[in-house]
Amino acid sequence: MTIRTILVDDEKLAIQGLQLRLAKFPDVEIIDTCSNGREAIRKIKTEKPDLVFLDIQMPGFDGFSVVNGVMEIEPPLFVFVTAYQEHAVRAFEANAVNYLMKPVDEDKLADTLERVRTRLAEKRGAEEAEKLKSVLAEVAPDAIDTMEDDSGAEAAHGAGRYEKLINIKDRGQIFRVDVDSIEHIEAAGDYMCIRTADNSLILRETMKDLERRLDPRVFQRVHRSTIVNLNLVRQVKPHTNGECFLVLESGAQVKVSRSYRDVVARFVH
Repeated sequence: MTIRTILVDDEKLAIQGLQLRLAKFPDVEIIDTCSNGREAIRKIKTEKPDLVFLDIQMPGFDGFSVVNGVMEIEPPLFVFVTAYQEHAVRAFEANAVNYLMKPVDEDKLADTLERVRTRLAEKRGAEEAEKLKSVLAEVAPDAIDTMEDDSGAEAAHGAGRYEKLINIKDRGQIFRVDVDSIEHIEAAGDYMCIRTADNSLILRETMKDLERRLDPRVFQRVHRSTIVNLNLVRQVKPHTNGECFLVLESGAQVKVSRSYRDVVARFVH
């Protein structure tokens, strides 16, 4: 799978530096470069790349204007590359794959491209499934119903794998905690602090084992020692160094570390 890529930056040296770093990834094909936002919008619409590395602060149209300017077509994936940390939350609101600081760290670039590959594979898999369903609708309409029934059963089976209630022995008592009421979980060694809106309980279990019991579509790690219920997030507040805080339904605030910023992009649109 070749990742057709456009680089956008008003600084020639920044584009050259990124080209040099991306040359180490054989599946990345740089099909064009742009020095301003207007040119970028035009090239994205005509070239239809898979991925765009996009500077934020440029004369005329900034990076966010470029994203808005291509919403009438199916947009590519965007990675913002900038010298300014304060735009991080807005970048994720634009559903960026990642937000890289200049000069670009090679390990973070490799991690970003891995996320890009995952998203493109998911997107192309969904497109192939739609094509197949379209063909089946013409030649074997009964098969469509079978596919949809099977997919519904599979989803129900997947949801059934995860716990709905967790039994917690704390201070000599056993509490039955509704998983949906858990706002966030904090780890301390082999102990987990389970926090709901009105209670805090201690569970003797490792983070890894507890993650297996919880639905990953709802419970996501936002820090190496913190898991959050995404359904109970009510606000995102920017912080320094590319970090941010999630404000939960109870008013509690949980910091999202830079390593887990992509979690914010999954539910902030």
